[in-house]
Amino acid sequence: MTVQEFFDALPARVDPAKTVGMNNSFAFDIAGSGAWTVTVADGAVSVAEGHQEADCTILASEETLIKIARGEANATTAYMTGKLKIKGDMGAALKLQKLF
Repeated sequence: MTVQEFFDALPARVDPAKTVGMNNSFAFDIAGSGAWTVTVADGAVSVAEGHQEADCTILASEETLIKIARGEANATTAYMTGKLKIKGDMGAALKLQKLF
């Protein structure tokens, strides 16, 4: 799986029951791959290429994001070890678990 494939498939993979009532946006800056903005509006997930205004920004390498997406790495551990960085609303960032 590539980062592009991950973001392309994300809206279909997310369980709307887990994101109902959630209204947040997340910008992902993935080193060497690009930027994407994920918006969640009451259960509906949309993805746009590029960095747009968001509640929080997640910075990571392609390797780290793919490992988290595959369940091979824990996002909290990646954050604590500096492999994943978060700027902005930490409360919104904690809601990201609902997307994976």
